[in-house]
Amino acid sequence: MLSQAMTNRLNEQINLEIYSAHLYLQMSSWCAHKALEGCAAFLSQHADEEMSHMRRLLNYMHETGALAILGGMEAPPHTFQSLKEMFSKVYEHEQFVTRKINELVQLADTEPDYATLQFLQWYVAEQHQEEFLFKSILDKIELIGTEGQGLFFIDQEIGKLAQSKSTTTMQPIPPA
Repeated sequence: MLSQAMTNRLNEQINLEIYSAHLYLQMSSWCAHKALEGCAAFLSQHADEEMSHMRRLLNYMHETGALAILGGMEAPPHTFQSLKEMFSKVYEHEQFVTRKINELVQLADTEPDYATLQFLQWYVAEQHQEEFLFKSILDKIELIGTEGQGLFFIDQEIGKLAQSKSTTTMQPIPPA
């Protein structure tokens, strides 16, 4: 059984994952509007991934007998000055999510709640990958630039990331 503090924090994380999915869908829409199909596909796929993160948390809550509470949320931003600004915001958001996961791990460790601590290790590794991914996208944007054909090449490169994920056999998320 989860403590009330852990239940509350896991509910916050569930809602943060839903917000992340909405944020990336909105960014995908912005990219599609700007004819950046590769970025749009990548961000749409990433929104789906965020929802799978939410479902994993939701299932864990169910398994522990806790009630998951889905709350309202603020609408994500829908305009950006540039592709670089948008991906900078994604990177900042992922760093925020990492801090929230680390806070959950800290709570699980201090309670102690070893089952939840073990469950959260997947999220720790996932956030490391997320930050690395978006930092590498920003590095490519910096390297290639977005002037002239640079924007086209960036869109192509990011589109390849979406294609490589869709062609990779996705393993189902094991139950928590």
